[in-house]
Amino acid sequence: MQDHLWQAVLGEIELSVTRASYVTWFKNTRLLQQDNERVVIGVPNVFIKQQLEKKFNDLIKTTLEKNGLAPNEIEYKIHSGFVPKKQELNDQPVLHIETPESHTTSSATSSLAHKYRQGLNERYTFENFIVGSGNELAYAACQAIAQNPGQKYNPLFLYGGVGIGKTHLIQAVGNAVIRNNKDAHIVYVSTEQFVQEFIDAVRFKKNTDFASYYRNADVLIIDDMQFIAGKDKTQEEFFHTFNALHQANKQIIISSDKPPRDIPTLEDRLKSRFAWGMSIDMQNPDYETRCAIIQTKAHDSGAELSQEVVGYLAELVQTNIRELEGVLNQLLAFCEMRGLTPDVPIAKSLLGATNSRPKHISAKQVVERTAKYFDLAIEDILGPKRDRDIVVPRQIAMYMLRSELHLSFPKIARELGRKDHTTAIHSVEKIEREISFDPSIKDVIDTIKERLYA
Repeated sequence: MQDHLWQAVLGEIELSVTRASYVTWFKNTRLLQQDNERVVIGVPNVFIKQQLEKKFNDLIKTTLEKNGLAPNEIEYKIHSGFVPKKQELNDQPVLHIETPESHTTSSATSSLAHKYRQGLNERYTFENFIVGSGNELAYAACQAIAQNPGQKYNPLFLYGGVGIGKTHLIQAVGNAVIRNNKDAHIVYVSTEQFVQEFIDAVRFKKNTDFASYYRNADVLIIDDMQFIAGKDKTQEEFFHTFNALHQANKQIIISSDKPPRDIPTLEDRLKSRFAWGMSIDMQNPDYETRCAIIQTKAHDSGAELSQEVVGYLAELVQTNIRELEGVLNQLLAFCEMRGLTPDVPIAKSLLGATNSRPKHISAKQVVERTAKYFDLAIEDILGPKRDRDIVVPRQIAMYMLRSELHLSFPKIARELGRKDHTTAIHSVEKIEREISFDPSIKDVIDTIKERLYA
């Protein structure tokens, strides 16, 4: 009965909001409890909870009343057992604090198949990757590899700054190989995940399972290799994994924010092996590429922008594609909520402060603004609590300290009251990874930034 009622409510809401808003905020919700006094709505993560509470509560209440429910209270609860259906994932990836192992990345099983092993994101394909002068060589190499894995450019090592498309491109290879060969064993993993799984393998005496999982891959894709620096035992394990795969003519693809020679404390034997194949420096997108990215993303969102607006945004953000998408989403959301057509004066009014942000913002202000957005006390952010409603805001605060103030990881850890800076590394990497495919977390961070620099 609850499912039928909630589907009726969602059906009406879908007609009253944009398709993007419905998929992002409503599609993966469910009705957990109902009576005349109280309705409890299950949501998959803290970001959707915040948005429904702040932006859509009145709409939900009105629609419930139309369907015979007039509760005095509506509660939004993060439902820990929530697992979206496969077809829902194809429509819109949803942020999860812990994600199950993707069905697309492995036909093998492993007793060390961690819940947070993410697998490939099906949205990352060659077809929606914008090619420009800064990435055309990397794009061509990845396409060649996808046609004949293990035959050339092995290993492929892509490096460059944050937010320029490395993760998109290397995952596009995996998705293309899967399309060509459904039985291919594709393993995509971040270095942070690889390290954690190796630690668990040693701890639980599952070294054989760990080695078998990675060394039986047809294509091994490792993201953010810079985080292996200083981890001697993990480097030794990866060295043996690399040798086993390369000897078997299996494809190895690696990304990093810097070339192998510049990764601190990376063993010489790994540097030499990374040099066996091809290393490519992915550059920041040029003006024409940035314009193409803006036009494509706007079209995907159902919006058409004038060339003047496209040019203004392309000049505003010149390095980071993620930030470019962020300002575009901010502009589209602002105009959508007010029924306006995006133009340059609106963009300047909304985004003009982006290039002239004050330099005196302190770490304390970043933490306070983040806590205020999530209606948390500063003590909660800085304290030891591990509740999901607190952990994610804490991770976002760490990400903001890194992206906005460029603090070192030890400094970030100290500002958040943590003793171990690896917690900061994990948090920043996690949010960077999630922000690339989850519009809800991008909206949250954009809003916090806007309030921070207002």
